[in-house]
Amino acid sequence: MSATPNLNASGTAMPETQSIREHWRLFLTEGIILVLLGLGAILVPPIAGLAATVFLGWLFVIGGVVGLVATFRARGAPGFWWAVFSAIIALLAGAVLLWNPLQGLVTLTYVLIAYFLVDGVFMIALGIAHRRDLSHRWQGLVLNGVIDVILAVIILSGLPGSFAWALGLLLGIDLAFGGATLIAMALAARHPAG
Repeated sequence: MSATPNLNASGTAMPETQSIREHWRLFLTEGIILVLLGLGAILVPPIAGLAATVFLGWLFVIGGVVGLVATFRARGAPGFWWAVFSAIIALLAGAVLLWNPLQGLVTLTYVLIAYFLVDGVFMIALGIAHRRDLSHRWQGLVLNGVIDVILAVIILSGLPGSFAWALGLLLGIDLAFGGATLIAMALAARHPAG
């Protein structure tokens, strides 16, 4: 099964389509790796959650160090003390996550719950507000919001046990779906449409 190429006005393949077609094996490999990582995270969500917490901790630490170096190199720039404060906060956040990744996992799970609740309510409100403008599509926004709220309630009702699985499981699902999308794109691009 071949995909219809993205053509420009002259009937030739667009540069991004051509690039995908030329490198479809790379996209396929990346997709397979993401699916495998996602399945691993789904099978062992506590390890995936801890790994994500440690990774985020290192991102904060590195971001804080880079922020401090850049800020002190540009001392005359406006907002110097705000930039110093921001970099120190990033360093502290990273240090806390790395010092006690289990506690960091708990904190990130609470942030995840809050995100799902707030995003869900906003998506429902957005869908209802646009029900006249988006014709039948507004129901998808409302459904998306309802799913977010349900996820938040499931994670919240499973506390404290959901600390062990929520972040890792959702990370795994995201990786698996992203990988599957890349695999589908790569397989569709491997043969030019004829």
